[in-house]
Amino acid sequence: MQTMLEEMRRLTAHAENRPTETGILMVKGEIPEHKLGAVYEPMVNLILDGSKTLTIAGQDYYYDPASYFVISIDVPATGMVQQAGPDRPYIGVSLSLDPARVAALLLDLPPQSYQEGQTGGYSVCRMTPELLGAWLRMLQLMDRPQDVPALAPAYEREILYRVLQGPQGWMLRDIAAPDSALSRIRLAIRWVREHYSEAVEVEKLAALTAMSVSAFHRHFKAVTAMSPIQFQKRIRLLQARQLLISQSGNASSVAYSVGYESASQSTREYARFFGQPPARDASLIRENIRPAA
Repeated sequence: MQTMLEEMRRLTAHAENRPTETGILMVKGEIPEHKLGAVYEPMVNLILDGSKTLTIAGQDYYYDPASYFVISIDVPATGMVQQAGPDRPYIGVSLSLDPARVAALLLDLPPQSYQEGQTGGYSVCRMTPELLGAWLRMLQLMDRPQDVPALAPAYEREILYRVLQGPQGWMLRDIAAPDSALSRIRLAIRWVREHYSEAVEVEKLAALTAMSVSAFHRHFKAVTAMSPIQFQKRIRLLQARQLLISQSGNASSVAYSVGYESASQSTREYARFFGQPPARDASLIRENIRPAA
């Protein structure tokens, strides 16, 4: 697999932080000096050089080129990336998971029974030569853009197929099944993301997912490792960070604008989540992203 990785690094050596012609998202760069924070959307994420640690619901997930990360839900997380060396910037690629495309692939595959104990919305998995080969074929299209319209869909389908064959393939199957518990929890997650400043009414979320309140709590916690209230708080904190970076408002006004009733509580939770108080964290990020003179 090392030979394939070296070829993929060569292909991405001059790539920029943007979607490639194949639709694969590329992330490349030096180590940031602040803790990353974002709502990660459903994707398969592969690291070509360096490593990454994501923290979700207080649990750390480390992965590097020997592994890959599958996320089947929108989930708030913080993280740090590490370079492989002084002259080897971090390089990562990701493929967004489209339920319709996964469903189309499943139509051509034999049914697979659901196994008890399969829960959760994200996981680190061991890389395989077959999956890495599918990624390599996709990235090789960067050198042959005229082949992208004909071959990129086929290579994307192969990547999805290889993930489906892996230990967390059931996640993709649940994404494509509109009546699965995971798909119904995704409806509640979407509501919280769109109404993060509003009070969470668990009864309404349970009704939205066609579950009882107790079943909703159980499935939400199983998928996200958080309660709905904890999930919403992390969404609020991420939104507060964006506002602090992009606007001139102070931490207190931003806290109230994202739904907090107590500015001091917001500051405490912000510092726990990002490792710095709001003003210091925002100042550090603005310094890091300021263009060079």
